[in-house]
Amino acid sequence: MFARVLPNLFTVGNLFLGVMAILLAINNHWEYAAITVIIGMLLDGLDGKVARMLNTQSEFGKELDSLSDVITFGVAPAIIMYVSVLKSFGAEGWFITAIFPICGALRLARFNVQSGPKGYFVGLPITAAGGILATMALYDKYIDNHYIMAIGMIFLSFLMVSQVKYPAFKKMKTPKAFLWISAVFVVAIAISAIFYPAELPKVIFVPLALYALYGLKKSIRRKRANKNEEPVED
Repeated sequence: MFARVLPNLFTVGNLFLGVMAILLAINNHWEYAAITVIIGMLLDGLDGKVARMLNTQSEFGKELDSLSDVITFGVAPAIIMYVSVLKSFGAEGWFITAIFPICGALRLARFNVQSGPKGYFVGLPITAAGGILATMALYDKYIDNHYIMAIGMIFLSFLMVSQVKYPAFKKMKTPKAFLWISAVFVVAIAISAIFYPAELPKVIFVPLALYALYGLKKSIRRKRANKNEEPVED
């Protein structure tokens, strides 16, 4: 019985962290809100793997996961960006803020009804996009022109609904010891967040951004290769 419930507990924990991130952002604790989204990413990666390891996948769990992801990686990062950057934009800020979770919901809906190529996601996963946006918001102090941040947010929204392929690391086979290693890793992240609340999210932004750019680069290279191929004559 516990084995069937365990993956859903990770998913509910992810949803809880999403709500906490929204509340933290509203109360101007952006660093902690970003860290909360990051921990939510770890739980989101665990629920699916645990379900596959225990052979307890279900349609209920799949739908719950999607609904949780919309909150934690769609709404919460958008609120973080709005409070930290877009609030001064007025109505434009409202519109840009709304675009991100809408594209995230469209991305999840497509994922639930269309299976992409084996080992790949079609479009930037909302988990990665939300993590990038939540941590990117902390760089607002270093970027004078906030329109650059807004363009970055719109670009992430586009990547989610695009046809760009991204490696699906969460679908890779992992040993059973992964569960315990992941638990230790989550604790380590939480401890690091306590001692380095401002620096940790900024560091995590780098590999997430590289992941987004990697898929885009591979897609552009693939299109160029196809264009350079000469047609074969009969």
